[in-house]
Amino acid sequence: MSDRARDEQAGESLLTVLVALTANALLAVAKSVAAAFTGSAAMVAEAAHSWADTGNEVFLLVAERSGNRPRDEAHPRGYGRATYVWSLVAAFGLFAAGSVVSVWHGVTELGAADREADYLVNYVILAIGFALEGSSFLQASRQVRGEARRSRMHPLRFVASTSNPTLRAVWFEDASALIGLGLAGGGIALHQVTGDPVWDALASIAIGLLLGVVAVFLMRRNMAYLLGVGLTPALQSRVLEHVLERPQVERVTSLHVEYVGPRRLFVVAAVDLVGDDTEDSLAVRLRGVETDLEAAPMIEDAVLTLALPDEPDLTP
Repeated sequence: MSDRARDEQAGESLLTVLVALTANALLAVAKSVAAAFTGSAAMVAEAAHSWADTGNEVFLLVAERSGNRPRDEAHPRGYGRATYVWSLVAAFGLFAAGSVVSVWHGVTELGAADREADYLVNYVILAIGFALEGSSFLQASRQVRGEARRSRMHPLRFVASTSNPTLRAVWFEDASALIGLGLAGGGIALHQVTGDPVWDALASIAIGLLLGVVAVFLMRRNMAYLLGVGLTPALQSRVLEHVLERPQVERVTSLHVEYVGPRRLFVVAAVDLVGDDTEDSLAVRLRGVETDLEAAPMIEDAVLTLALPDEPDLTP
C-alpha cells in the first residue's frame, strides 16, 4: 500500500464517520420530538438509539484524530492503539445509552394503558430515518466493498475482521439502525392495527436487544485488537515477502507481526544478512534494513535480530 493509498483510506474513513454523525444527529432530534409528541415506546427506543449513535460518532472522530498522530520517542510504535481504546468507549456507550435504555423503557411500558397516538408522525419520521441512515450505510458499504476488494476478501468477512475499528463501528451501527427502524415500524403498525400497546413496548425491547448484541460484538473486537490479533496467512506471507525483498536479507528464520493500529504493523524478525561482516558492521546494517522496512506505509516499527545458523528458513 502506497502512502497516497493509506491517506485516501484515512480520508474516506473520516468522511464515513462525518456522514454518520450528521445523519444520526438529525435523526436524534427528530425522533425525540416524535417520541415526546406521540408517546411511542418504540420511538423512544429509536431516539435513544440515535442519540447513542451520535455520541459514538463523536468518540470515533476522537479515535481517528488520536490514532493518526505520528510516532515519537515516547511511542515508537505510534498512537494507533488509541483508536481501539476510543472505539471501545464508543461501543460501551452504545450498550449503556442505547441498549439498556431501550430495554428498560420497553419493559416499563409493557403494562401501560393505551393512549391516543399520532401514527402518521411516527411513520414520517421513520421514513426520513430510512433515507438518512440509508445514505450513511451506503457510504460505509462503499468503503467496505472497496477495501474488501483490495484485500481479496468477502465484504462481510472483511468488515468483521478489519483492523479499522471506526469503519466497522459505523457499518454495524448503520446496519442495526436500519433493522431497528424496521422493528419500530412493525411495532407501531401492530399497535395501530390491534390497539394493543404491548407491540410498541416489545419493539422497544427488541431494538434494545439488537443494540446490545452489536455493542458486545464491537467491544469484543476492539478488546481483541488491544490484546493482539494474529494476521491472516495471506498478509503474513506478504510481510515475509517484503522482508525477503530487502537486498541485504539472505533468509528469515522467524517472524512475528502484530497490529498496533488500523493498517499499522509491528514487525519482529530474525534474519541472516548477506556477507560476513564484523559485529559492529552487522549492527549498522541491521538498523539500515529496519529503517528500510519502516518506510513501508503499513509497517510502523521493525525490530530485527540475527538468525542462528541452524534455524530453518521461513518461506512465503
